[in-house]
Amino acid sequence: MNPLRTIFLTEIAKGLALTLRKMFSRPVTVQYPEEKKPVAPGFRGRHALVRDPETGRERCIGCLRCAKVCPSRCIYIETERDPETRRLVVKRYDIEALRCVFCGYCEEVCPVNAVVLTEFYEYAGERREDLYFDKERLLQNWDEFIVTQKRPYFNPYWKPRGIPESRLPAPKRKAEGV
Repeated sequence: MNPLRTIFLTEIAKGLALTLRKMFSRPVTVQYPEEKKPVAPGFRGRHALVRDPETGRERCIGCLRCAKVCPSRCIYIETERDPETRRLVVKRYDIEALRCVFCGYCEEVCPVNAVVLTEFYEYAGERREDLYFDKERLLQNWDEFIVTQKRPYFNPYWKPRGIPESRLPAPKRKAEGV
Protein backbone atom coordinates (compact mmCIF):
# COMPACT_ATOMS: atom_id res chain seq x y z
CA MET A 1 0.00 0.00 0.00
CA ASN A 2 1.17 3.50 -0.79
CA PRO A 3 2.63 5.28 2.33
CA LEU A 4 0.83 8.50 1.42
CA ARG A 5 -2.48 6.65 1.26
CA THR A 6 -1.79 4.99 4.64
CA ILE A 7 -1.15 8.38 6.26
CA PHE A 8 -4.39 9.84 4.87
CA LEU A 9 -6.44 6.82 5.95
CA THR A 10 -4.96 7.02 9.45
CA GLU A 11 -5.81 10.72 9.67
CA ILE A 12 -9.36 10.10 8.44
CA ALA A 13 -9.81 7.33 11.02
CA LYS A 14 -8.56 9.65 13.80
CA GLY A 15 -10.96 12.38 12.66
CA LEU A 16 -13.92 9.99 12.61
CA ALA A 17 -13.01 8.68 16.07
CA LEU A 18 -12.90 12.24 17.41
CA THR A 19 -16.27 12.99 15.80
CA LEU A 20 -17.85 9.91 17.38
CA ARG A 21 -16.43 10.78 20.81
CA LYS A 22 -17.74 14.36 20.65
CA MET A 23 -21.11 13.24 19.31
CA PHE A 24 -21.87 11.37 22.53
CA SER A 25 -20.40 13.89 24.99
CA ARG A 26 -22.35 16.66 26.72
CA PRO A 27 -22.92 19.72 24.48
CA VAL A 28 -20.98 22.89 25.21
CA THR A 29 -23.49 25.25 23.61
CA VAL A 30 -25.97 27.08 25.82
CA GLN A 31 -29.41 27.88 24.40
CA TYR A 32 -28.99 31.54 25.30
CA PRO A 33 -32.29 33.26 25.85
CA GLU A 34 -33.75 30.24 27.65
CA GLU A 35 -30.60 29.21 29.56
CA LYS A 36 -28.25 31.72 31.14
CA LYS A 37 -24.82 30.94 32.50
CA PRO A 38 -24.07 32.34 35.95
CA VAL A 39 -21.56 35.17 35.92
CA ALA A 40 -18.28 35.03 37.80
CA PRO A 41 -17.92 36.94 41.08
CA GLY A 42 -16.75 40.46 40.37
CA PHE A 43 -18.30 40.54 36.89
CA ARG A 44 -18.65 44.11 35.67
CA GLY A 45 -22.01 44.68 34.02
CA ARG A 46 -24.63 47.41 34.02
CA HIS A 47 -24.01 50.40 36.31
CA ALA A 48 -26.15 51.10 39.37
CA LEU A 49 -26.29 53.49 42.31
CA VAL A 50 -26.81 51.62 45.56
CA ARG A 51 -29.94 52.56 47.46
CA ASP A 52 -29.60 52.63 51.25
CA PRO A 53 -31.99 49.93 52.54
CA GLU A 54 -32.79 51.92 55.71
CA THR A 55 -33.57 55.33 54.21
CA GLY A 56 -34.43 54.41 50.62
CA ARG A 57 -32.14 57.17 49.29
CA GLU A 58 -28.95 56.77 47.32
CA ARG A 59 -25.77 56.19 49.31
CA CYS A 60 -23.70 58.63 47.27
CA ILE A 61 -22.22 61.45 49.36
CA GLY A 62 -20.98 63.51 46.40
CA CYS A 63 -17.25 63.16 47.06
CA LEU A 64 -16.55 63.05 43.27
CA ARG A 65 -13.84 60.39 43.66
CA CYS A 66 -15.44 58.12 41.07
CA ALA A 67 -15.51 60.90 38.47
CA LYS A 68 -11.89 61.82 39.18
CA VAL A 69 -10.55 58.27 38.96
CA CYS A 70 -12.51 57.29 35.83
CA PRO A 71 -10.02 56.82 32.94
CA SER A 72 -12.69 57.30 30.26
CA ARG A 73 -14.31 60.33 31.95
CA CYS A 74 -17.80 58.88 31.56
CA ILE A 75 -19.14 59.90 35.01
CA TYR A 76 -20.71 63.35 35.41
CA ILE A 77 -21.69 64.59 38.87
CA GLU A 78 -23.17 67.87 40.11
CA THR A 79 -23.52 68.55 43.81
CA GLU A 80 -24.93 71.34 45.94
CA ARG A 81 -24.95 72.13 49.64
CA ASP A 82 -28.12 71.52 51.60
CA PRO A 83 -28.77 74.84 53.39
CA GLU A 84 -30.13 73.13 56.50
CA THR A 85 -27.59 70.36 57.08
CA ARG A 86 -24.65 71.94 55.17
CA ARG A 87 -23.97 68.52 53.61
CA LEU A 88 -23.30 67.86 49.95
CA VAL A 89 -26.33 66.59 48.06
CA VAL A 90 -25.99 64.91 44.68
CA LYS A 91 -28.10 66.90 42.23
CA ARG A 92 -27.01 65.06 39.09
CA TYR A 93 -25.23 61.73 38.66
CA ASP A 94 -24.88 60.50 35.08
CA ILE A 95 -22.89 57.67 33.52
CA GLU A 96 -22.36 57.37 29.80
CA ALA A 97 -22.13 53.58 29.37
CA LEU A 98 -20.88 53.81 25.78
CA ARG A 99 -17.71 55.56 26.96
CA CYS A 100 -17.16 53.32 29.98
CA VAL A 101 -14.35 50.75 29.81
CA PHE A 102 -15.79 48.79 32.77
CA CYS A 103 -12.53 48.94 34.72
CA GLY A 104 -14.24 49.03 38.13
CA TYR A 105 -12.14 51.91 39.49
CA CYS A 106 -15.30 53.82 40.43
CA GLU A 107 -16.44 50.91 42.62
CA GLU A 108 -13.04 50.51 44.20
CA VAL A 109 -12.52 54.16 45.11
CA CYS A 110 -16.01 54.86 46.47
CA PRO A 111 -15.75 55.26 50.27
CA VAL A 112 -19.42 54.40 50.90
CA ASN A 113 -19.92 51.64 48.28
CA ALA A 114 -22.45 53.77 46.41
CA VAL A 115 -21.67 52.81 42.82
CA VAL A 116 -21.52 49.24 41.50
CA LEU A 117 -21.22 47.42 38.23
CA THR A 118 -23.98 44.83 38.59
CA GLU A 119 -24.06 41.30 37.23
CA PHE A 120 -26.53 42.24 34.46
CA TYR A 121 -25.06 41.82 31.01
CA GLU A 122 -28.25 42.02 28.95
CA TYR A 123 -28.78 45.60 28.02
CA ALA A 124 -28.89 47.25 24.65
CA GLY A 125 -30.36 50.35 23.12
CA GLU A 126 -31.59 51.58 19.80
CA ARG A 127 -30.30 55.11 20.44
CA ARG A 128 -27.28 56.50 22.25
CA GLU A 129 -29.58 58.02 24.88
CA ASP A 130 -30.67 54.52 25.94
CA LEU A 131 -27.16 53.90 27.30
CA TYR A 132 -26.86 57.23 29.07
CA PHE A 133 -27.83 56.51 32.68
CA ASP A 134 -29.06 59.38 34.84
CA LYS A 135 -29.48 59.22 38.62
CA GLU A 136 -33.04 57.86 38.50
CA ARG A 137 -32.13 55.19 35.95
CA LEU A 138 -29.08 54.15 38.02
CA LEU A 139 -31.25 53.77 41.12
CA GLN A 140 -33.78 51.81 39.06
CA ASN A 141 -30.93 49.55 37.86
CA TRP A 142 -30.08 48.84 41.51
CA ASP A 143 -33.70 48.07 42.36
CA GLU A 144 -33.97 45.65 39.42
CA PHE A 145 -30.68 44.00 40.33
CA ILE A 146 -31.23 43.59 44.06
CA VAL A 147 -34.63 41.93 43.48
CA THR A 148 -32.91 39.15 41.50
CA GLN A 149 -30.37 38.43 44.24
CA LYS A 150 -31.12 35.35 46.28
CA ARG A 151 -28.33 36.22 48.71
CA PRO A 152 -27.02 39.39 50.32
CA TYR A 153 -25.10 41.21 47.60
CA PHE A 154 -21.43 41.69 48.37
CA ASN A 155 -19.20 43.27 45.78
CA PRO A 156 -15.57 42.06 45.85
CA TYR A 157 -14.42 45.64 45.18
CA TRP A 158 -15.88 46.79 48.47
CA LYS A 159 -12.89 45.19 50.21
CA PRO A 160 -9.99 45.05 47.73
CA ARG A 161 -7.44 42.28 48.31
CA GLY A 162 -4.01 43.16 49.64
CA ILE A 163 -5.09 46.25 51.56
CA PRO A 164 -5.08 45.99 55.36
CA GLU A 165 -8.50 46.46 56.92
CA SER A 166 -7.23 49.42 58.97
CA ARG A 167 -6.38 51.35 55.76
CA LEU A 168 -9.92 51.09 54.34
CA PRO A 169 -12.55 53.82 54.89
CA ALA A 170 -14.98 52.99 57.71
CA PRO A 171 -17.92 51.98 55.45
CA LYS A 172 -15.66 49.59 53.52
CA ARG A 173 -14.37 48.02 56.75
CA LYS A 174 -17.83 47.00 57.87
CA ALA A 175 -19.19 46.14 54.39
CA GLU A 176 -20.85 42.74 54.60
CA GLY A 177 -23.43 42.98 51.86
CA VAL A 178 -26.72 44.61 51.00
